[in-house]
Amino acid sequence: MAYTSKYYAPGAPNSKIARFTTGKHRDDYDYKVQLVSLGKVQIRHNALEAARVAASKKVTLVGEENFWLVVLTYPHIILRENKMIATAGADRLQEGMRKAFGKPIGLAARVYIDTVVIELSIKAEHLDKAKAAMKAASGKLPMLTKIVVVPLEKKMEAEAAA
Repeated sequence: MAYTSKYYAPGAPNSKIARFTTGKHRDDYDYKVQLVSLGKVQIRHNALEAARVAASKKVTLVGEENFWLVVLTYPHIILRENKMIATAGADRLQEGMRKAFGKPIGLAARVYIDTVVIELSIKAEHLDKAKAAMKAASGKLPMLTKIVVVPLEKKMEAEAAA
């Protein structure tokens, strides 16, 4: 059973994700590039941060004003570990499975099939850089992913048609 409340698991660490959004939010982006999960896994918070940094490093080459990167999954599952001593004579020092609740060691996000993990809005001329950034981010995650490119509607064209 997953623990999500820090009230019941005192000592749970904070998330290592520095920021969930990067870049500049604007309404005139042409495409939304999504990193979609193809597996049912738990992603640790340091893996999510590594994926965000990898994607941000690749896409920052187009300029801070020309993209909007959002990490959509939030790590709220508290992971526990029952630490065991693995040296000679350790059998007298540990309890084994007698009180094996475990201490909080990290956080994770549960991700299901077709869940969007990271989203990147970008202009049409920088679409190849956005795909390369998502490819770099997918290498940091513990599951197979696919990159989905969604064209965005322009607000001015939508208002003119109405």
